[in-house]
Amino acid sequence: MPKIDIDSAPLKTGSVYPEPYNGQMAGRSSHRLGQAAGLSQFGVNIVYLEPGAVASLRHWHLREDEFAMVLTGELILSEDTGETVMRPGDCAAWKAGEPVGHRFVNRSDARASFLVVGSKADAEIATYTEVDMKLHMQGGDARFTYHDGSVWAGPRDLPKGDKQ
Repeated sequence: MPKIDIDSAPLKTGSVYPEPYNGQMAGRSSHRLGQAAGLSQFGVNIVYLEPGAVASLRHWHLREDEFAMVLTGELILSEDTGETVMRPGDCAAWKAGEPVGHRFVNRSDARASFLVVGSKADAEIATYTEVDMKLHMQGGDARFTYHDGSVWAGPRDLPKGDKQ
């Protein structure tokens, strides 16, 4: 396997989220290392967060395992159950189907980065726990719905006590 030139790997900024959520991902970028290597069974990315940036909306995956390790800086792992300070070498993992919403936040005054590895299911659903939205991925195409399955037409509040 040839060495992957990180600087030559595809660089993605922003997210697939519809507005206003895509705009909230300012200061986030990622080198797509798995894509650069032609991997098809799992994704490998280095995600960079500028000061004040967030990696994603808080979410969990129905069919995909996810593993993350902080590489540089200090990040906050924000989960539905609380927050944890994460420093270089600290790791976290989430098993597919376990509804624990999670995301990384950079509250420091320096750029931070983390490695994220996840399986690539043919069809996947990510549920967002702080907003009423689900992402349905099928063959690389993204479709959004509300938690109840109806077509997403813009932000709406979650019903009280609903953190799916």
